Amino acid sequence: MPSTTKMHPDELDIDTTLVEGLVSDQFPQWAELPVTRVESAGTDNAMYRLGDDMVVRLPRLPGGAHQIGIEHRWLPRLAPHLPLAVPVPLAKGEPGREYALPWGVYGWLDGANAYDTPLVELADAAVKLGRFVAALRRVDATGGPASWRGGPLTGNDESVRAAIDDMGADGTIDGAAATAVWEDTLRLPQWDGAPVWLHGDLLPGNLLTENGRLTAVIDFGGLGVGDPAADVMAAWTLFDAETRGLFREAADVDDMTWARGRGWALCFGLTAEHYYRGGKNPVLAAVGHRAVAEVLAEHEGGSGDRDRGGVRG
Repeated sequence: MPSTTKMHPDELDIDTTLVEGLVSDQFPQWAELPVTRVESAGTDNAMYRLGDDMVVRLPRLPGGAHQIGIEHRWLPRLAPHLPLAVPVPLAKGEPGREYALPWGVYGWLDGANAYDTPLVELADAAVKLGRFVAALRRVDATGGPASWRGGPLTGNDESVRAAIDDMGADGTIDGAAATAVWEDTLRLPQWDGAPVWLHGDLLPGNLLTENGRLTAVIDFGGLGVGDPAADVMAAWTLFDAETRGLFREAADVDDMTWARGRGWALCFGLTAEHYYRGGKNPVLAAVGHRAVAEVLAEHEGGSGDRDRGGVRG
């Protein structure tokens, strides 16, 4: 029996025995190290600690085959430019033992994810993560792969409206307010600059904390280039009205990117809660619910930044 709870119908079977076998077959120097599953609400990868100093990441879905290669190629090039710790790829595994995808071994990063162990120093984290977003965006993006969240938000219109219809009808959200914000988002000018780097998935579960302070960013499976707006959705998935401005100032984004980032937060929040609620993934459902609540509260309060133009690097 697989040891990980499945959230998708096409999810692969992964358990401790499989990981032990893959490591033993392909990296015999580590064959005697203990393998322990890492509890995580992540939907794309299963993680197993290998000894004290390493972690194995295995894509859970057939469509995730490219993620390990992206991380192993690009993280070593990006890491020297980034102000927070990121995973260090150590070895790339090949398909085997009826597991059909590439997998990876990385250095273990200490800390707890920011959902299970929330940030205490939220203002400090807002500045740190904003600087991380800005630093990543400024690294030369030549040859980088397209990010799955680096294109126009319009491609999510059908799934967003379906979520609004269902959750508005059952009273989970204010459907009229969500529709108004979403339609405002669809009218925004699209990114017309050169593609830049973005992480693409800066959610609480992909951030590590120690003693209440932000220390690392993990899970670069969605790393790529495109419109950087998706990386500022952390303003609504993680931060609050008091610290959002600190994040924005440190991230150094223009008004349209900020507005599209708000749209990404709404898009993520609606679709995540709609898909994962009902016990499928309580963590992502809760993060999604919070994002929607923050966006709609900002809209209701009229505190959303209006279009002031200007472009920053």
